[in-house]
Amino acid sequence: MLRIAVTSLGIALLIGGALSAISHLPGLTLWLLLMGGAITVGTVFERVLYKPVLSDQPGRGWTHTGERFVDPETGKTVDVFYNAASGERRYVAAGAAT
Repeated sequence: MLRIAVTSLGIALLIGGALSAISHLPGLTLWLLLMGGAITVGTVFERVLYKPVLSDQPGRGWTHTGERFVDPETGKTVDVFYNAASGERRYVAAGAAT
């Protein structure tokens, strides 16, 4: 629901930017297009950048951080693992096979 509202806001700002361009309001046009574009692109690509929940624990070099949360997408409890060498974090379904 929130994603739809934020995306709608971004699209409304883009439409407002297009209308202000037609009305020859250059300062307002630029602001509306930049804000609308940033909001829309950020909201759309946030879904792509979301890290998936893995079903298997990572191998050597990974440390369990003790963090645990419920993934809002899947409803699964998730454990967080950290690799000190790369700084990467991985999210693994709690109770996954080792």
